[in-house]
Amino acid sequence: MDTNINLAELTAEQKRELFAQLQSEQKEDRIQKREAYEGLRAQFLIEVERKTASLAAEVSAFKDWLDKEAQGFTELMREYGQVRRESQQSYTITDGKFKVEIASNKVKAFDERADMAAERLIDYLKGYMEKSEKGVDDPMYQMAMTLLERNKAGDLDYKSISKLYELEDRFDAEYGEIMALFKEANVVHQTATNYYFSKRNPDTGVWTRIEPSFCRL
Repeated sequence: MDTNINLAELTAEQKRELFAQLQSEQKEDRIQKREAYEGLRAQFLIEVERKTASLAAEVSAFKDWLDKEAQGFTELMREYGQVRRESQQSYTITDGKFKVEIASNKVKAFDERADMAAERLIDYLKGYMEKSEKGVDDPMYQMAMTLLERNKAGDLDYKSISKLYELEDRFDAEYGEIMALFKEANVVHQTATNYYFSKRNPDTGVWTRIEPSFCRL
């Protein structure tokens, strides 16, 4: 478009045509910018997803390897009398400037009855939501459904389910029966094992935790 146009010399029709042309060019420019942005966004996310999947698989493989190696070394320590008691499950292993802490503890969990209770509760909450004036926006419905979310291993969270018990007075007898089933299912104890890595500064002798996590970097 000619940028040296004298608007005063244009007729009303020519001004309308010029205005329409400017609008068309601006729209085309916005479309091009949007397409460029969306293309770069897609490229960025594809690359991030690829690297994330690769890293997650590598970390998962490392965890599996470490579990097996730690179990084997624990048996070796027992054989050589390097544990205080036979039932000991937590250790600190140090060699020079590197240290690994293996911390195992019992955590509360559920047996298969919790899955049945969860299915019953989901059906119950759907019925409750349909009767509620607020529908899916009902805060009680949203809270209960959130507490039913499972962790990455597909297990129900004991602490979250325990919070459902506190809502018994907000619902009817059927809800109480479902909570009773959850409580009956709370008979299994699992062992959770965490690993902590540290490196010692040779000059100061101070141990510094190595944190293989975004949250700690």
